[in-house]
Amino acid sequence: MRAVADPLRMRIVSLLARETLCTTHLVEETGARQTNLSNHLRILREVGVVETEPCGRFTYYRLRPEALEALSESLADLAATARTSNASQNRRPC
Repeated sequence: MRAVADPLRMRIVSLLARETLCTTHLVEETGARQTNLSNHLRILREVGVVETEPCGRFTYYRLRPEALEALSESLADLAATARTSNASQNRRPC
C-alpha cells in the first residue's frame, strides 16, 4: 500500500493503467526528473506493481493489474471486518 500512497507513484500507476509507457513518456506526462522517476519506478517494480519490457535502448513499463486487485481485495476484507465486528463500538479499556 505504501508503494501507491505516494502521489507521483499513484500518477504513474494511473498512466500505466491506460497504456504501456517508457521512461521518456512518463517524464513528459508527469514533469518529474528522470532520476526521481526512475527511483519511483524501481519501487513499483520491486513490489510487483509494474513490470518492464526492454525495447532497444528503452525500457517500457506496464501495470500488473493483479497486484492492484490483490491490494483491493485486502482493503475490502479489512472494511468487511470493521463493518461486521462493529469496530466503532468495540473499545479496549485503557
